[in-house]
Amino acid sequence: MSSLRIALTKGRLEKQTVELFEKMGLDCDELKNKGRRLILKANDYEVVLAKAADVITYVEHGVCDIGIVGKDTIVENGKSFYEMTDLNLGKCDFALAVKKGTNFFDGFNTKRVASKYPNITKAYFESKGMDVKIIKIEGSVELAPLLNLADGIVDIVETGTTLKENGLEVAEKIMPVSARVIVNMASMKLRREEIDEFLKKIDSVKPQ
Repeated sequence: MSSLRIALTKGRLEKQTVELFEKMGLDCDELKNKGRRLILKANDYEVVLAKAADVITYVEHGVCDIGIVGKDTIVENGKSFYEMTDLNLGKCDFALAVKKGTNFFDGFNTKRVASKYPNITKAYFESKGMDVKIIKIEGSVELAPLLNLADGIVDIVETGTTLKENGLEVAEKIMPVSARVIVNMASMKLRREEIDEFLKKIDSVKPQ
């Protein structure tokens, strides 16, 4: 049978996950010296490096059995897979941020909110019974209030340094975010034993 294939989010999460893999006893030489390769081996596992949203796509379509991805991406893009375990890595918060000293909830005009995460933003304001205009931004979302494009932003906040440096502050925390292990639904039926073994190993070494 072919190796279990794991889709891993590139960047900061990649580095932290590789450290976990090493604690699991996996040989991560290829992952550390990958060059431009995107499909690599770690013992019996095949590891695919991808952007966060693509990790979900690969797992949903069954070309990868397992994915490691942030809760932010799961809530924004996820549909059909199993979310198995919280790795307690890459911890941060979704938050509504505004220009320092302003009250987002004042007044009756329709507020404009900029975000890379329109679905999460929409659900958050719907839960508050508020009608807002959502503006999708791909790059530095902090610019939107500074250019008066938006009254506030919904984004991931880790330390808050970027907000402070741009004259913004957190108005309200929306939800905590961390890395999760997701599993393809068919793989869970067909390769249950191997997947359970992987989950048991990673659970034993993850931060508590």
